[in-house]
Amino acid sequence: MTDTRTAALAVLRTLVGRPDADFHDGQFAAIAAIVDDSRRALVVQRTGWGKSAVYFVATKLLRDRGAGPTLLVSPLLALMRDQVAAAARAGVRAASIDSSNPHLWDDVRGQLDADEVDVLLVSPERLNNPDFRDTRLPALIARTGLIVIDEAHCISDWGHDFRPDYRRLRELVASAGDTPVLATTATANARVVADVAAQLGGEDEVVTIRGPLARASLRLGVLRTRDQATRLGWLVEHLRDLEGSGIVYALTVSAADDTARLLRDAGYDVLAYTGRTDNAEREAAEQALKENRVKALVATSALGMGFDKPDLGFVVHLGAPSSPVAYYQQVGRAGRATASADVLLLPGSEDEAIWTYFATASMPTEEKADAVLRELDPERPISTPALEALVDIRRSRLELLLKVLDVDGAVRRVRGGWVSTGREWTYDAERYERIAAARRAEQRHMLDYEALPAGEEGCRMAYLQRALDDPTASPCGRCDSCAGVWFPTDVSDGSAGAAGAALHRVGVPIEPRKQWPTGADSRGLPVKGGIAPAERPEEGRAIARLTDLGWGGALRQLLAPGAPDQEVPRPVVDAAVQVLREWRWEERPVGVVAVPSHRHPMLVDSTARALSVIGRLPLLGALESTTPGPPAGGGGASLARLAGVWSAFRVPDELRARLAVTSGPVLLVDDVADGRWTFTVAARLLREAGAASVLPFALALQA
Repeated sequence: MTDTRTAALAVLRTLVGRPDADFHDGQFAAIAAIVDDSRRALVVQRTGWGKSAVYFVATKLLRDRGAGPTLLVSPLLALMRDQVAAAARAGVRAASIDSSNPHLWDDVRGQLDADEVDVLLVSPERLNNPDFRDTRLPALIARTGLIVIDEAHCISDWGHDFRPDYRRLRELVASAGDTPVLATTATANARVVADVAAQLGGEDEVVTIRGPLARASLRLGVLRTRDQATRLGWLVEHLRDLEGSGIVYALTVSAADDTARLLRDAGYDVLAYTGRTDNAEREAAEQALKENRVKALVATSALGMGFDKPDLGFVVHLGAPSSPVAYYQQVGRAGRATASADVLLLPGSEDEAIWTYFATASMPTEEKADAVLRELDPERPISTPALEALVDIRRSRLELLLKVLDVDGAVRRVRGGWVSTGREWTYDAERYERIAAARRAEQRHMLDYEALPAGEEGCRMAYLQRALDDPTASPCGRCDSCAGVWFPTDVSDGSAGAAGAALHRVGVPIEPRKQWPTGADSRGLPVKGGIAPAERPEEGRAIARLTDLGWGGALRQLLAPGAPDQEVPRPVVDAAVQVLREWRWEERPVGVVAVPSHRHPMLVDSTARALSVIGRLPLLGALESTTPGPPAGGGGASLARLAGVWSAFRVPDELRARLAVTSGPVLLVDDVADGRWTFTVAARLLREAGAASVLPFALALQA
């Protein structure tokens, strides 16, 4: 053991670049359990404790003793990039196979075959890639010296909607024989710890090393503002008061984009970072923050686990994550190597609605699962696009559902797509209700965190520790409940007004569809391939997205399921007129046409009439509905949506006659652009009836 500690300490000091470095409590115990005892270990330690040091030091020692390479399952590209660089500092040769570097895969495979890789980093999804799973993984597991599962809380039900493939890791561990296994996380309560330990082989087989989760460097606070404009005004006015550079988290992509734009307009160097940011831009943004070339990244949860900037000065949340677990994970990015870092939560009135949306979007339903299983064959693979053409499920949700069914053993991914396994599968309603109930409880805990009273009983750090079942929870003495408000609370009228004006900025592009969905002809629709320019609409406009910070709230209320149909409110008309005024179209429209609406007929009709009167444009009429109710297929996959609206409209004779004598674009008015197939089909009909071009306009864009 002494020899192991001496060798391990030398590797640690090389890794961190300090000759006086020593192990934190628990680090060497975990290394010894792996290297000397070949055990399975679960490490639950606070962010910044040094979990990566454990597996890099253990890898180096095992490799020096002749063991094979380490297989490290890691969830995020940012984490992989940082860890490849960190491994090199310890003399550990690391490589990754991930979606950002397919051009390097052949080189990495060659290095593996030559035993020139000490750590191979892969995503959990890579373990189910048919080529990797069937041709590379068995041989790799046979010679692997250590398996590392980073962010291991995702194995549990808690991580169900983040990475379903994490649940597959129990099979990987079971196939590993006596190979040591290390699972690490900073965000696990007692239930999750027990669940992860069970999947690693049972509590009797697993060494659990758990430390206190308090972060002495973090100064926590919560600031409630009267509205969104004031909240953003505070950020504009006081972001410069926060030391160093940091992260501003938002709950949605549109909120991150809007906030970044607002801060840039106010003179701040900030960048947006979301799930829609491409890999090259993400990597450049991460590097800009690490080098303090920007004040902040305005990010969604896409910038999360594993991002490593030891001197990150602050984390601000515009809107609360849905659980203390998620919140602790994100604030843990700050203050890893500094004496102090500021963490401030600015909750919003829209938070609970956003939580509900994401929770319901990620949970499979029995109806959708049965629809997928009915279409799959045990022998004939079906690709995801082809399957999307057969079931009424959007691509992103279909991919998630297939992963869930795959992990449950009902389907299997093979070359060419997906097949059914023939294994009996039953929808586990009890499990999904348990997940939903746990999620609701976590949401209540987050609301309780926001409402903590002043004084030691309301300590924010202690509350987060208790939420993670940390028995060492005690008052931190630093947060706004313990020590009083440490942040400015004032917001000038000018800042709030400027933020309010930005929030009420209107005009979101509606991109025209340019391709018919795969398989349209198989459903009896006489189209395939590209949509001819002479048939499709021009780029359109909406007032705002339903998820936008400003107009999104008012439009959500106006268009909510069950909301009464009504005449378009005057503020909405004014916003629509502003959109039209700022629309840089090539040619001004010469008339207005309405899309028939079953849900909001008065709203759509009155909007078309108002724009006609104010814009001094003739109201040419409306398309005629051919169905007794809303078109089928709304909210599902592209082909299902197209099939639902393909025969839903016709051009009445009176409108056709007016189009025949109208020269110029027509403005096509609807309530919500959701999937854009209604506009695509309606524009095609109008173009066929003689319209020179079609300019779609909607009150709201769905996403």
